[in-house]
Amino acid sequence: MIPGHKGSTELVGRMVEGDLSLWGALATMRGAAGVLADAEQIAAVLWGADWCRFSVGGSTHGNQALALAAGRPGDELVVTRAVHRSLLTGFVLAGLRPVWVPPPVDPVTGLPGRLPVDAVWAALAGHPEARAVFAVEPGYAGTRSDVSALADAAHGFGVPLIVDQAWSAHFGFHPALPPHALAAGADALVTSAHKALPAYTQGALVLARTQRLDPDRLQRGFDATHTTSPSGTILASIDASRRLLALDGERLLGRTVALVASAREQLRKIEGLAVLDGSPDTVDPTRLVLGLAGTGANGFAVEDDLVRLGFALELADRDTVVATVTMADTEDGVQALVDALSGALLSHRSEPRLVPAPAWLGADLPEVALAPREAFFAPHEMVAAERAAGRVAAELVAPYPPGIPAIVPGELLTRDVLDALRQAAADGVRVAYAADPTMASVHVVARS
Repeated sequence: MIPGHKGSTELVGRMVEGDLSLWGALATMRGAAGVLADAEQIAAVLWGADWCRFSVGGSTHGNQALALAAGRPGDELVVTRAVHRSLLTGFVLAGLRPVWVPPPVDPVTGLPGRLPVDAVWAALAGHPEARAVFAVEPGYAGTRSDVSALADAAHGFGVPLIVDQAWSAHFGFHPALPPHALAAGADALVTSAHKALPAYTQGALVLARTQRLDPDRLQRGFDATHTTSPSGTILASIDASRRLLALDGERLLGRTVALVASAREQLRKIEGLAVLDGSPDTVDPTRLVLGLAGTGANGFAVEDDLVRLGFALELADRDTVVATVTMADTEDGVQALVDALSGALLSHRSEPRLVPAPAWLGADLPEVALAPREAFFAPHEMVAAERAAGRVAAELVAPYPPGIPAIVPGELLTRDVLDALRQAAADGVRVAYAADPTMASVHVVARS
């Protein structure tokens, strides 16, 4: 049913093996929509939602769909500053204006902490016309906020709480794990089925309760940004992962939590190593996050050693290493990772160092000149970074970790932030989304 290859591997080999369409392959052309709707309804029941859709565009598509459902052009939304790029593009598509709430940053690890609930209340009070609150929970490194309190704040002003829960499709399915966002009071969540569950890449779920969100707007927002030729293979893998979670998730996730707890206990014995830990209310129990500054080891060198041994880390920079442990991992595999990490850290040990606070993580947010949509559609030009201070940014720049945007389209660029980003890039930090990852030049709105 896919006309280009017709199920044959003779032209391009195994690259198309297992590629099935929804329409005609998983079900008849007339019956496929009903088969998909049935699967989505089963997932909605599992998560306690009124509305559910399976996406083959990842959580990126889900965030854009929720942005389109949340407001109208010109509306304000209260948003964590630790936002994913997909939400920014959603704001561009929907014409929304973010009211930023910056999370605090841990001075030891440089990672974002819990989103301050009082700051969300204050932002809503200061912007009474805001249409929703957007949060990213948990953060990229597994740090968590009080979702129930955030929901209370949003509902206190009569607006929905929408949560990007991309990394935590497993939440709520084991007693040692936090509840998922809907169970904690949120009105909608998007989650990736391929990050914590064993689905195909690009598989995601968008789930919502419709007391404060219009189901028709949800449906139109989803369909407006989704392909009309969805991969049946990806959709079926989402459904299979949902079934696994329902039938055997508690046992498998119990093993995963135990494996990470054991790994953390062993790694804490390494002098100077900061192992991100805490209760499920503050840290994802399945995320293995290590702060290296106290050991003096360089995360890039540690990563190189692990790659040579066959281990792929989720993230590594000079001061931080992140490994993602899921239901697909085994005791032998996690122990081998711990042994490899221990050896690499010991071989690269050096003088302890401080983690400097980057200029873009200060308390003062940049001055806003244009809404993200206006900056997106304005004429752009590339200029040297040393000449960009005072200009209006036309691109998003977010160094990882912690992934908090340093530059957002429409904000005025400052010399301190530009200098700090150039230094970060020179130090080997992953400067994501920038047109010039070296930050020698930057995309700005052209002067009229």
